[in-house]
Amino acid sequence: MHRPRRLLAVLGTHTEVGKTWVGVQLLSAARSHGLRVAARKPVQSFEPLTGSSMTDAALLAGATGERPVDVCSPHRCYELAMAPPMAADCLGKPRITVQQLLAELTWPPGIDLGVVESVGGPRSPLAHDADSVEFIERLQPDRVLLVADAGLGSLNAIRLSLGCMQSLPVAVFLNRFDARAALHELNRTWLRERYGIATVTDVAELLTAVAS
Repeated sequence: MHRPRRLLAVLGTHTEVGKTWVGVQLLSAARSHGLRVAARKPVQSFEPLTGSSMTDAALLAGATGERPVDVCSPHRCYELAMAPPMAADCLGKPRITVQQLLAELTWPPGIDLGVVESVGGPRSPLAHDADSVEFIERLQPDRVLLVADAGLGSLNAIRLSLGCMQSLPVAVFLNRFDARAALHELNRTWLRERYGIATVTDVAELLTAVAS
């Protein structure tokens, strides 16, 4: 089975932190630098009123040049805004197992950077028998990208999330970072100096960190 030269797993400290936006920016930057890219969303759930063109898979496909159905298979799309296994139960769909999701991940040959986006936070249920961290541990990516907010609550959210992934190589991205905001700068400083956690705040810097 083909595997990207660099395989990156993306998850957030919590829902709606912007992990899809960061993934889109990263993939777009990599593509503009001549890298062959692909994205996979093993499973997704969403509010049907938003329309299929606004799903995470559709946004990621727009960045890679793939089709949304290549990013997330239609039978893994659940039109109910809750954790995928819960949505599957409510919709009367079959159970989702982590082994099924891993087996369904396929890649074109010659991909330089492959991105796999999880759901929710580290302990959010991804399948009936696995959360996001457990899935990523089975996936064995080259690196994990933890997307966090730069403002209030970020220190707690980042430290708790990293505590779930001590066996994984993790890069932390502070999303929506504004160098003019005193709190954002203080959070970055505390993470680095108090806790020894290096963070990235710029997509160009992130590309260098994860694609090399």
